[in-house]
Amino acid sequence: MTTLYRNLSQELADSIDKGVYGAGERMPGLRKFSQQRKVSMATAVAAYRALEDAGYLEARDRSGYYVTQRRKLNLKLPRQSSPKNQPVPVKRQDIIMQMINAANQPNIIPLGAAIPHNDFLPLTDIEKAVTSVVRQQRATVNQYSLPPGESGLVQQIAKRLMLTGCAVNPAEITITNGAQEALWLALKSITSPGDIIALESPCYYGLLLVLESLGLKALEIPTHPQSGLCLESLKHTLTQWPVKACVVVTSYSNPLGCAMSDEQKKNLVTLLADFNVPLVEDDIYAELPHRGERPLPAKVWDKKGNNFLCSSLSKTLSPGLRVGWVVGPKKLRNLATQKFVLNTGNATLAQLTAARLLESGSFDRHLKQMRIKIASAVATMMEQIEDHWPAGTRVTCPQGGFVLWVALAPHYNTKALAQQALAAGVSIAPGYLFSSAEKYANCLRLNCAIPEQSMKTAVKRLGKLLTAQYAMPATESAPWSPH
Repeated sequence: MTTLYRNLSQELADSIDKGVYGAGERMPGLRKFSQQRKVSMATAVAAYRALEDAGYLEARDRSGYYVTQRRKLNLKLPRQSSPKNQPVPVKRQDIIMQMINAANQPNIIPLGAAIPHNDFLPLTDIEKAVTSVVRQQRATVNQYSLPPGESGLVQQIAKRLMLTGCAVNPAEITITNGAQEALWLALKSITSPGDIIALESPCYYGLLLVLESLGLKALEIPTHPQSGLCLESLKHTLTQWPVKACVVVTSYSNPLGCAMSDEQKKNLVTLLADFNVPLVEDDIYAELPHRGERPLPAKVWDKKGNNFLCSSLSKTLSPGLRVGWVVGPKKLRNLATQKFVLNTGNATLAQLTAARLLESGSFDRHLKQMRIKIASAVATMMEQIEDHWPAGTRVTCPQGGFVLWVALAPHYNTKALAQQALAAGVSIAPGYLFSSAEKYANCLRLNCAIPEQSMKTAVKRLGKLLTAQYAMPATESAPWSPH
């Protein structure tokens, strides 16, 4: 039945995408559908529930299944970025920390930090798991957990990776304090100060902090807001510069939300292998597709075992647990040592709690609900932007994750907007933070994983600021232009 119901749900999803079934339209009843398609009721129910989990349908009590209400938007995508093909030292620490500290205040609506609100997290499940772990493993909880980490958690991560096609040996996994530390450890193990690192443009500002702390140079690669890193540009870069590593968020990147196809991921791995350049893959948002299955990591195509895979539970389960991991190359043996030197190890209670949630199945049950919630939140944010922001605004259309990248007309300056927004009780992440050379002055990133009413209030406030203080004729030219 598994293959049959999945085929049926995919067929129905395609029909919805093509407009055969419109938003708000009632789907055929389950009995009628099963008779029409000559399948069992169990198969029909499974197909409809799969579409409900994917956000295509909503069940209404005693009424049946209806296509999720979403209007068609007229917003355009930003254009592909075009950074200069030249490595530069990273000096962003002071600027980024000033923004983070300013936004981390009570009564500020947090559109700036990519942190899911508690409404999107399984707080009750976490509390139960913590209580159970403390009661049943009291002696273990109060001891150091030395690298590579708690064996139960390592095993659970290895099992999840196996489901994606990554045959990872648990001995290759090191538990970290979030994905950012995983990136730090990966780059620390293969670079020296002054080395050149290729990365997406725009890229996550936390990665720029990692590069700065290690004394590395950033070389930004053009990136498309839907398909991700431009492989042709990367290939040209590899022929021009002695790149030491390439860091990519292959699925639902931060800040663009773009996702590389399986073919692109395979080609990325092959291209880097040809130049003997390791890939450091950030997989932190891959568990959050808005529809369908979790995308495969590029690590699947790493047959030689030379690449890194970094991720965490901070975006999906709990930012506060600080549970992340790095899968290192088979030949590399010093990650656990580097982790020990850095901070001895992760909190034992956090690791045991995470392992309990992964093993029990509650994490996967939570993910189903979270995916639906963030898909709805992203769609709502886009609708609000179309309703309240200036004409000419361009917005990415991510198929996963919960951040949006917005490109305003070229005359806007989001650095100034960020300060005025804070005064109005809203934090944003201005675009210049996402570049080593302060590009994207007319762009910003928004966090959608917040309560709906707070989101609507914040977007309206920002719209008023843009209208009142930046009112100039909108233009179609260069919405990505790096001022």
